Amino acid sequence: MASDGKKKGILDRLDAGEVVIGDGGYVMALERRGYVTAGHWTPEAAVEHPEAVRQLHREFLRAGADVMQTFTFYCSDDKLEISGRVLNITGRQINEAACDLAREVANEGGALVAGGVSQTPCYVDSTSESKVKEIFKKQLDVFIEKNVDFLIAEFFQHVEEAEWAVQVLKTSGKPVGATLCIAPMGDNNGVSPGDCAVRLVKAGAKIVGVNCHLDPVCGVKTVKLMKEGLEAAGLKAHLMLQPLGFHTPECNHGGYLTLPEFPFALEARAITRWDMHKYAREAYNAGIRYIGGCCGFEPYHIRALSEELAPERGFLPPASEKHGLWGSTLATHAQPWMRAKANREYWENLLPASGRPKCPSMATPHK
Repeated sequence: MASDGKKKGILDRLDAGEVVIGDGGYVMALERRGYVTAGHWTPEAAVEHPEAVRQLHREFLRAGADVMQTFTFYCSDDKLEISGRVLNITGRQINEAACDLAREVANEGGALVAGGVSQTPCYVDSTSESKVKEIFKKQLDVFIEKNVDFLIAEFFQHVEEAEWAVQVLKTSGKPVGATLCIAPMGDNNGVSPGDCAVRLVKAGAKIVGVNCHLDPVCGVKTVKLMKEGLEAAGLKAHLMLQPLGFHTPECNHGGYLTLPEFPFALEARAITRWDMHKYAREAYNAGIRYIGGCCGFEPYHIRALSEELAPERGFLPPASEKHGLWGSTLATHAQPWMRAKANREYWENLLPASGRPKCPSMATPHK
């Protein structure tokens, strides 16, 4: 908190070198809980089941998240119309409800609210700049009315569309972050990560990076390439990463969407909390200061990020009160073989077995 009692803004925090912990994935977590339709992935649950969205926000906040991102993924009018899932609920109603829920919970813990927009079907169908920007403007109008703290353009496969989103969002005068769901090979048109970062910064983004589609290992690699591109161009921006909570060692261009396990068998690829500790440290060492997660990131994953970076942040989250670091609570267990696990060395060196004898370690993506 700032000395005058006001919350420090996102750029104030990042400019000061502070670590900002993002929240986790909403759309997939809520699908697993029975509130979102797989395939469509639209966020009408903000209106239909606000209690579910509110509770997930609270769990991420308790786990240490500094940002509550509005549950507005795929909440453009064209996407809602195509999905056919929303009856008598408008995009504006969903965006308004999502902003209110995020603000309510953010105020419980001094977190910031980020209004988010994502890729649109309109871009692929028409590549009309004016039509796509009009869609983003409708969402932005709500974010301005609800006075979110900053804005995020996320989950873009084409840097051109992300540029258009940034150009619209920056008219609000609020800080804008932009993350692409790309692999180290670049966006869907073959634009390299470095060039993507340069274009996003020139469009007006103050924070750039990667989200979704691929795991932390691939994400860190891609953001490093973005950083190199910015440095070569003499540009500066804060770096952000919110990857998948699933292992994707294939590191293919299409990401987890093209894996045989998507979307109903990804549990076999779930990242452990100990993997999260490693991710948090590697991201921090790479110069990334906005560190969070996307699909597959549950609250305990965000807690792991918070615990790993507690020395830099200066505190542990409330969710760690009953959770001993590195398994330390096992030290009082009745069984000696369990007590032997009450240390960092054990968990850091563990190679988890999948328990699936006939399963390959990697899959062949559909494309």
